[in-house]
Amino acid sequence: MRPKALKTKTYKRMSGMTLLEVLVALFIFALTGTAIMKAASDHLTGVGQIEDITFATWVANNRLTQLHIDTIWPIKNNQKGQQEMAGRKWYWQQRVNKTNDADMVQVEVSVGLDEQYQGTVTSVSTFIAKQTKT
Repeated sequence: MRPKALKTKTYKRMSGMTLLEVLVALFIFALTGTAIMKAASDHLTGVGQIEDITFATWVANNRLTQLHIDTIWPIKNNQKGQQEMAGRKWYWQQRVNKTNDADMVQVEVSVGLDEQYQGTVTSVSTFIAKQTKT
């Protein structure tokens, strides 16, 4: 007769993650989440700036178009005004610069959101010639 085989106890290793592995995974997730939030915030800030520049450019173009339509000569320098667009008040200021031609001037319109013209959002310029009567 054979001797009985010794019973050996085999322990199955517990599967799962250690506390250190969990902490490292949470740290990586936190860094990734922070980077994503910063990128999203920067993107939204950029979109807001583009929107402001677009509306300010439209306000400036409206003012320059009005100057092209008007027949008043000479064009007044340092005029200021305001225009409502997209639910906000936009403040514009025009500067007139002389050119070599006495019948032509350069007009620059700066647009901002504050009445004191501290911060300019955009500035647009064009040349306007004196209209001749035919």
